[in-house]
Amino acid sequence: MARPLGESHKRFLQTMMVNGIIDGAKARALHRHCCETHGAHYAHDKLDEFIEVINAQLQPMFMQIRKGMSEEDGLQYHALVSDTNTINSKFFYYYNHHELLLYFLLSSSPVQVNMAETDVTRMSTDYADNELELFRKTMDLIVDSDNGTASSTDILNCADSLQTKKLKKRETEHVLNRLVQDKWLNEKNGDYSLSTRCIMEMEQYIRMLYQDQVKVCHICHNVALQCQMCENPTCGIKIHTPCVARYFKGRTDPRCPACEDFWPHEIPDMYRSPSSQSETQSAAKENTAPTPRSTAQTRRTRRS
Repeated sequence: MARPLGESHKRFLQTMMVNGIIDGAKARALHRHCCETHGAHYAHDKLDEFIEVINAQLQPMFMQIRKGMSEEDGLQYHALVSDTNTINSKFFYYYNHHELLLYFLLSSSPVQVNMAETDVTRMSTDYADNELELFRKTMDLIVDSDNGTASSTDILNCADSLQTKKLKKRETEHVLNRLVQDKWLNEKNGDYSLSTRCIMEMEQYIRMLYQDQVKVCHICHNVALQCQMCENPTCGIKIHTPCVARYFKGRTDPRCPACEDFWPHEIPDMYRSPSSQSETQSAAKENTAPTPRSTAQTRRTRRS
């Protein structure tokens, strides 16, 4: 029998329901804050076990708090997402991309909706059909690209060929700004990429719909969009940029972990293990736990 939720677990879940996604430092700070507020036992290295108790209660509602990594900087995040592993994989072969995305965005049960506005249910009510189609086409461009990004020019061109309803340039720019603000997309110098929150929420969808295009990282085995690729034509493995930094750190003669060919790409210096942070930095972060906001403040009116 699953362990019942204590008040500390409920407070943690409530904050996750409001914020959707938080970085690892804030998750650790929130864990401590919830335990100390409600007089529960706190151990700094027991966050995963703490979350497992919550996930056991969320399982019947096809939800979970999942841990993932940012493709850009390698930082760890925790997000409250739909458990897409519960979707029958055969379903993916009977519907086209747009129908499936709509199904995915609208698949939450009434119990879930009553419990919380999850990221996916909020998206389905906040965006019109043509805006969701634009998001799907943007995802197509990102997955098809070599660097996991799509230019604003290419996305604007897609807006002219929407099957639902065409979007004007200004309308398209407005939708893109909203998608960035709502943390579905990242934008840098006019190029768009899928956010950490988006990949964590939709990874199963991405794996199934783009199975002939998407590869997983050879190191962490998660979907790899922003990554480096082995140039050996008989190999071609992909590795996330942060995973490259971690795997090849300190190596003077970097070799592909699969075929052992020389790795010709620049090795970034970005990887920083959370365990390597100083106690002073950790203590400072412990005092920055995210605070719950009113759900009404986060809800948007459905577009007509």
